[in-house]
Amino acid sequence: MVRGSCVLFRKYGNFIDNLRLFTKGGSGGMGYPRLGGEGGKGGDVWVVAHNKMTLKQLKDKYPQKRFVAGEGANSRVSALKGSKGKDCEIPVPVGVSVTDENGKVIGELNKEKDRILVAEGGLGGKLLTNFLPLKGQKRVIHLDLKLIADIGLVGFPNAGKSSLLSKISHAKPAIADYAFTTIKPELGKIMYSDFKQISVADLPGLIEGAHMNKGMGHKFLKHIERTKQLLFVVDISGFQLSSQTHYRTAFETIILLSKELELYKEELQTKPALLAVNKMDLPDAQDKFHVLMNQLQNPKGTVQGTACTLLRRIDRTSCPQGSHIQQQKPLEIRAFYRKVKE
Repeated sequence: MVRGSCVLFRKYGNFIDNLRLFTKGGSGGMGYPRLGGEGGKGGDVWVVAHNKMTLKQLKDKYPQKRFVAGEGANSRVSALKGSKGKDCEIPVPVGVSVTDENGKVIGELNKEKDRILVAEGGLGGKLLTNFLPLKGQKRVIHLDLKLIADIGLVGFPNAGKSSLLSKISHAKPAIADYAFTTIKPELGKIMYSDFKQISVADLPGLIEGAHMNKGMGHKFLKHIERTKQLLFVVDISGFQLSSQTHYRTAFETIILLSKELELYKEELQTKPALLAVNKMDLPDAQDKFHVLMNQLQNPKGTVQGTACTLLRRIDRTSCPQGSHIQQQKPLEIRAFYRKVKE
């Protein structure tokens, strides 16, 4: 195994995962009635995928978020057939889903140079249109990014996902003793001295009913689709969102998280998973851990098969104290990732 140590975790601040854009195809060119000349077609608007592009870069570069293609050339004596207007290309990151204002999916861009036509240019003036040009198509589109990461951190609010990242890396995510500290995805890369790297996505906490879009569940669950492996982070003391909701043990938390993924999209259950049992510095944590291990090994009909068998490894952690963290650092994550790839 290649030796490597974590040298940097680059955090991408102000992460943006969706944008609303106005697009308009170019108008056609005027026809030439006396000589039967045909005006040029208006330019089209395309969305094109680029590996090194981000939605934040797109927003910063085009703050108006308006994209209009060029107009077709008018027909004239020296060129009876007018030339086509200039196309407009919108550079977007790979992994973007494009929808219209009504939520209808126009298409997805899953690899470099994928392209989708979002607004068509108008026809040039000709005999059928009384030599008058047609206007280009107007369309409001939504760009929805599904993160592409090697490892996705999954858990209920306040489980310690951000704290875990801060211990295994140089990242300094927002950490506080209340739920929903992470309100948007954080994407970064753990880079090693041999120049290998693993991307990690710290996803906002899920809640029960996320598969039905409770707590913006679909907005967060969509990112899990684009991760190669999952790292479940679970509080050994269990989870309770509020005094009005049921208390869940650590075992129930694992089952519920797994169930939310399955109900949202069944194929998510096939992703290999690692489990980090966090907050092991709390009183009675060791006793609770032994109970949890017994429940995972002997679910007694509570689990529908795959929820436990997908867990490739279980680690005990205590993020505030750092115990069991420095020993594993990202090497354990890397070893897990390499093993799954092989």
